Amino acid sequence: MSSRTQPAFPVLSCQSVRISERTVWTFVEINDGEFTGQGESTLEGHSEAIAKALRSLSSALFEPNAPPSERHFGPIAERLRTASQSGDLIQATALSGVEQALHDLLARRAGISLHARLGESRRSRIRLYANINRGTVPRTPQQFAARAIRAATQGFDAIKMAPFDGVSPEAAGDASQRALIDAGLARVAAVRDALNEAHLDCKLMVDCHWRFNAAQAIQMADELARLKVRWYECPVAEVPEQFGTLRALRSRANQLGMQLAGAETMIGVSGFLPLLQAGLYDVVMPDVKHAGGLTEVLRIAEVAAAHGAACSPHNPTGPICHAHSLHVSAVFNKLPSLEVQFEESTMFFDLADNGLPQFKDGMSALPAGPGLGTRFRFVPFPIKEN
Repeated sequence: MSSRTQPAFPVLSCQSVRISERTVWTFVEINDGEFTGQGESTLEGHSEAIAKALRSLSSALFEPNAPPSERHFGPIAERLRTASQSGDLIQATALSGVEQALHDLLARRAGISLHARLGESRRSRIRLYANINRGTVPRTPQQFAARAIRAATQGFDAIKMAPFDGVSPEAAGDASQRALIDAGLARVAAVRDALNEAHLDCKLMVDCHWRFNAAQAIQMADELARLKVRWYECPVAEVPEQFGTLRALRSRANQLGMQLAGAETMIGVSGFLPLLQAGLYDVVMPDVKHAGGLTEVLRIAEVAAAHGAACSPHNPTGPICHAHSLHVSAVFNKLPSLEVQFEESTMFFDLADNGLPQFKDGMSALPAGPGLGTRFRFVPFPIKEN
C-alpha cells in the first residue's frame, strides 16, 4: 500500500497564540491524514508546560499508522483519573484538549455535528453571559462601566467581572489590601450605577478568583449584595479546610439573594464530587479545557443535578473552547447559561475560517456542519511566555 494511503499518522500538534499582553491561547490538533480535529488546552501562564505535556501524550496515546478511534478514549480517561487524584491541572488540561480534538475528528469522519455525536440536542441556541474582565483596559471603574454598557446594549442580560486585582488571602493583614478591596468594590459600584442609569436590567456577576480569607469572604457577601450582585464566584480556596466556610457562605449568599458558584478548575467527576456531596455551591462550572473534555463535563452535569446543583460551563478563553462549549451545552439536560469572553480580541472570530456564530441578543446559534462546524487557523509560529 502506498504512503498516500497509509501515511505515518496520526499527528498530534499544538500551537500557542498570544492575543493580548496577558492572554495566550493554546490549541491542539489531531490529524489522521484525511480529517483534522481541534481542541483547546489554554491554561494561563503555562503554555510551555502544556506543550511539553502534549508532546508526551502524542507518543503515549497514538501509535503510528493506527487511526484515531473510540478506543483512544479509554487511555485518556485512565490518565485523567490519575491527574484528578494528584491535582495535576497541567496534565488534565492537556488531556482535555486531546479529548476535544478526538471527538471533533471522529464527528468529522462520520459526517455529523459534534453535538449529535455527544447526544440528543435539547436546544439550537445557547444563552450566554458576557465576561467583560480581560478586555477591560485600563482597569478603571469608568472603563468597567463602559464595557458593561456595551455588552448590555448588545443584548447580554448577565455580565461578569473580576474586579479585585491584587487582593490575596496571604496578605489579608496588610494595610494595602483594604485599598485594593475598596478599588474592586468601586469597579462593581460603577457598573451597577451605569446599568441603573441606562435602565438596563442585567444580572451582575462577580468572580473573586479565590482572593479572600474566610472573614473577608463573609464580609464581601454583604458588600456585594448591597450592590445588587446576584452571582458570587470563587471567594475562597476550594480545599477541604475551607468547606465549612463555603457552606456558610452559600447560606449567607442565598439569604442575600445571591448564588454561590465555583469549581472552574476541578478535574473529573471525582474532583467535583466532594464539593457536591458537601453542598458547597448553587452552581458548579466545569470547563471542557480542565475537567477532562466533553464527555466528562456531561457526566459532571448529571452528577451535579443529582446533588441539587446547577451546571454552567466555564468558558472565558479562546474560540475553540467556545465552539466545543456550545456543542456540549446543546446536550445539557438543563443549562442556565454559558460564559463567553466578551470582546477581548477580534481574533476570537477572525481565527475561524467560517461558521463560528456571532453573538446576537445574548445568544449563540450552534455551528453548522460536521464536527465543530468550523475550522480554526493556527498561527504558524510558537510563542514563549515570560
